[in-house]
Amino acid sequence: MAHNPDNDNNFDTPMVFIIIAKGYEEEGGEGVDLHILLRAPDDDSAVREALNALSEEGFVEADLDQIGMINDAPDEEPHASAYQGALEGEIAIIRFN
Repeated sequence: MAHNPDNDNNFDTPMVFIIIAKGYEEEGGEGVDLHILLRAPDDDSAVREALNALSEEGFVEADLDQIGMINDAPDEEPHASAYQGALEGEIAIIRFN
């Protein structure tokens, strides 16, 4: 008899992760504070996809500080549009200069 266990790993909505990081565009250079929003099946996949996206954007190194899930759509920009993009399969990288 198969059934779905009732635990915290079952979500009715897509899992959207936020990763707080510092990215470096050149080795030994000054870091840029980043928030990365993306949809992924688990946190390991989210980290891997975020690192790939940062590499594609020209970052040579990154320090990932925190990872969490966003349960509700943010009200404020730029996170609101980044969240919507993540729901649509994009990886949003928000830079703080």
